[in-house]
Amino acid sequence: MLFNSIVFAIFLPIVFVLYWFVFRNSLKLQNLLIVLASYVFYGWWDWRFLALILFSTLVDFFVAQELQKTAIKRHQKGLLAISLLCNLGLLGFFKYYNFFISSWIDAWDLVGVRMDLQTLQIILPVGISFYTFQTLSYTIDVYRQKLEPTHDFIQFSAFVSFFPQLVAGPIERASNLLPQFKKPRIFNSDFAVSGFYLIIWGLFKKVVVADNCAFFVNQIFDGTHSYSSLELFFGAVLFGFQIYGDFSGYSDIAIGVARLFGFRLMVNFSFPYFSRDISEFWRRWHISLSTWFRDYVYIPLGGSHGSRWLQIRNVFIVFLVSGFWHGANWTFIVWGGIHALLFLPLLLAKVNRAYVGETVISLVQVPRILLTFILVSFAWIYFRADTLAIAHTFILKIFSFKDVTLTLFYATSKSQLFSFIICMSIFIMLFFEFLAIQKNRKEVQLTTYSAIFISLLIMLMGVFKNPSDFIYFQF
Repeated sequence: MLFNSIVFAIFLPIVFVLYWFVFRNSLKLQNLLIVLASYVFYGWWDWRFLALILFSTLVDFFVAQELQKTAIKRHQKGLLAISLLCNLGLLGFFKYYNFFISSWIDAWDLVGVRMDLQTLQIILPVGISFYTFQTLSYTIDVYRQKLEPTHDFIQFSAFVSFFPQLVAGPIERASNLLPQFKKPRIFNSDFAVSGFYLIIWGLFKKVVVADNCAFFVNQIFDGTHSYSSLELFFGAVLFGFQIYGDFSGYSDIAIGVARLFGFRLMVNFSFPYFSRDISEFWRRWHISLSTWFRDYVYIPLGGSHGSRWLQIRNVFIVFLVSGFWHGANWTFIVWGGIHALLFLPLLLAKVNRAYVGETVISLVQVPRILLTFILVSFAWIYFRADTLAIAHTFILKIFSFKDVTLTLFYATSKSQLFSFIICMSIFIMLFFEFLAIQKNRKEVQLTTYSAIFISLLIMLMGVFKNPSDFIYFQF
C-alpha cells in the first residue's frame, strides 16, 4: 500500500477512527489493531510475505525470552546465533541468492570456464532489509543486557510490523519504539497536527520534487549515449534530488503518520544537502541506518580506535556493507566504496567530527556545501545505474565535454513545464530547509499558512497518475 495512493487515503482515516474512538480505553486492543492494520498494509503488496514477518517476530520474541532465562554465556551466544542465522539467512536468500550465483558464473567465465547454473527468479519482499535490522537490534540489545525483553507478544508484534515505518524506515530501535507500546497513549492535538503537517511536507517532496525529477532522470539513465555531457551532469544532480525527495519524503510521512497515533519516531534525515563534508552528510542522511551500522558493526570492530590500518579497515567494512545492504549489485558496493574513499581523508586528518553540533550555515561555507553535494551526486551515478559499465560510460561522457547543450530540458512544451516545476519545487524545498536549519531545527515545521501553500502546490504540480513506488522499496 503506497502512502501516495487513494487506498491509503481511505485506509488511514479508518484505522485512526478505530484507534482513537473505538479502542481508546484499551491499550491491548489498540496494539492489536496496529498489528492487524500493519499486516493489511503490508499484505496489500503480496499477502504471502506476511509469513516472513511473522517468522522473524516469533524467532526474536522467543530468543529474547530464552536469553533472559539463562546466564550461561555459551547458551546466550547460541541463542543470538539462532536469531542472526534466521534473520540474515532469510535476507540473504531473498535478496542476494541470484547475485551470488551470477557472480560465481562470471568469475568462472573470466578463466574460460563456462557454467550454466539455474538461478531462481526470486521476488524481493518489500522492506525486508528494514524490518530485519529492526528485529536484530532487539535481540542484540537483549543479549548485551541493554534492554529487558518484553513478555507481551502483541506489543512486540506491533513493534516489528508498525505500518508507518515498516517498509522503508526509519529503522527503529527497540529501546525507543517498544516502550511506547507499553504505556497508554493520550491524544495530543498539537502533536497530531505537527504529524499532519509533516505528512503534507513529505508528500510534497515525493509527488512534486521526486516524481517530477523522475521525468528527466529516467530518460537520461535509460539512454546515456543519447545525451550531452551537460545533460548527463544535470541528470546526476536531479537524481540526487529525486532520491532525497523520495526517501526523506517517505520518512517524513512515516513520522507524521506515527504522530497521529501518539508515537514518536526518530528523525531519519536532517537536511543532508547542507552538509559541509562527507562525514557530516552521513550524520544527516538515513540516520537510522548509519547509526545502526555505527552501533552494531563499526564500534564492535573497534571504531576509530586502534592503529591507522584498523581504522581504515573498519571504515571500508562499514561503507561496503552499507552499499551491499542497499542491493545485490556491484554498483551499490562501488557506491559504498566511493563514500569510504571520500570519508577516509577526514578520519585520517581527525576532522571527521568538525561539524558535530554545528547547524547554522554561514556564507563562507557555501563552497564546501556545493563541493560536498557534487561529490555525493557523482557517487549517486553508481547507485542509479543498472551496471558498472553504464556508470563508467556516464561519467566518462560527462568529462568528455564534447557537447554541452541542454536540449532535453526545453525541446518540447512538456519538458519546459517539467523543468519549471522542478526548479520551483527544489527551490521551495531548499528554502524551507534553510530556514529550519538556521533556526536549529531537526525538521521542517510548517505553519497553517505554509501548510495550505504546500498543499496547493501538491495539487497543482504533483504527479498522481499511476503513483510510483518509493525508491527504497526495492531495498
